[in-house]
Amino acid sequence: MLNNASVVNSARQSVNNTPLLLDIKNLSVTFGEGARAFRAVDDVSLTIRQGEVVAVVGESGSGKSVTMMALMGLLPPSATVRAKRVMFDNKDMLSMRAKEKRGIIGKDISMIFQNAMSCLNPSFTVEMQLGEVLRKHLGLRGSAVQTRILELLELVEMPDAKNRLKVYPHQLSGGMSQRVMIAMAIACEPKLLIADEPTTALDVTVQAQIMDLLSRLQREKQMAMVLITHDLGLVAQNSRDVVVMYAGQVVETSTVPEIFQNPAHPYTEALLQAIPELAIGQDRLNSLPGVVPSQYDRPSGCLLSPRCPYKEPACEVPPPILETPNGNVRCIHSDLPNLPSRPSIANTATVESQL
Repeated sequence: MLNNASVVNSARQSVNNTPLLLDIKNLSVTFGEGARAFRAVDDVSLTIRQGEVVAVVGESGSGKSVTMMALMGLLPPSATVRAKRVMFDNKDMLSMRAKEKRGIIGKDISMIFQNAMSCLNPSFTVEMQLGEVLRKHLGLRGSAVQTRILELLELVEMPDAKNRLKVYPHQLSGGMSQRVMIAMAIACEPKLLIADEPTTALDVTVQAQIMDLLSRLQREKQMAMVLITHDLGLVAQNSRDVVVMYAGQVVETSTVPEIFQNPAHPYTEALLQAIPELAIGQDRLNSLPGVVPSQYDRPSGCLLSPRCPYKEPACEVPPPILETPNGNVRCIHSDLPNLPSRPSIANTATVESQL
């Protein structure tokens, strides 16, 4: 019988033979200039293979969404984006002309934004908004547009799809609005789907339906998917690899089982300790004191050091990036003690049953 480590290593070897789809090296995003400049994303490197699901986790202000918005070219003019390399499907996006990039963004790379009800245009019907995507990227015209729209709405399990064509966003529930957003995102069958907090502002039942839908579509279409979330429950159930971000930096990358069993970074450990379902029997939930540093109070060394229980003098300088069995970690304390209140978690399936 294979143990959990054998399963993980076997899966990783299989995935490593899959071609790279996205390769980001040393991406930084700065807002403002001079003394007021603030680096929201700091030297982020990320790789995603074809058909792979990667979760990017961290609390608000960690730089998760800004990283993906930089890839999509959706940041405001005040943002300065720099990177050593951004390759997508063997194409260099840094040297790509704007017209060529527009042919990729929205077609081969698509994004589901937070809070669908505020992202849909309130002045246009569902049919008009979906039709624009199909005409722009696929060149569909006439009856072919409406036929494809109906196919998409049925694919995302929209109730009474035919009668939803002429409705406006304010006439849809939160779950229906999110289904429209998903339909728009998959309309051109993208190679990479970015789901940015796809269950925000939805009730628990609808959250489960939306995540089941996304997982099914990802498997059926063999899309790569980036799942941006702060919910480690979603991570355990829907992804294989995890990227943990804090204050604009990637602090740990690993597989889901390894993250839950052996977190290598104190911030990852703190995220796990804060899960209510994994703290049963305690008088109160664990918390990490303090907040994510702003542009005015960023420490010179490890960015977590003001909040870290393992802080020592060596943390006053920027930490090295060290290799771990299934990824890497930005910390000198990569060999953390076992979480004192965490139940024994043997594999991802057990994690799912706990959450």
